[in-house]
Amino acid sequence: MALKVNIVARTHDVWEGEAQSVVVPALSGELGILPGRQPILAALASGEVRVTDTAGATHTFHVDGGFANVDRDIITVLADYAKLG
Repeated sequence: MALKVNIVARTHDVWEGEAQSVVVPALSGELGILPGRQPILAALASGEVRVTDTAGATHTFHVDGGFANVDRDIITVLADYAKLG
């Protein structure tokens, strides 16, 4: 089972794909997300979102603020600012 991931900045889409796991920089610390996670809405701090795709490759994105929404294995990261790397 894979997660559907969308990472969106205020002005543009950054990345979309399927993943094994995602780690986001929540205000209270890093939040790891795996398939089957209960729904959650988390405020984001500045930091890195790490996405491990279904092939095992890791993609890293820098974000500044925003929210991460998890619902039914769909993760949407809505960031004030986001870029690859």
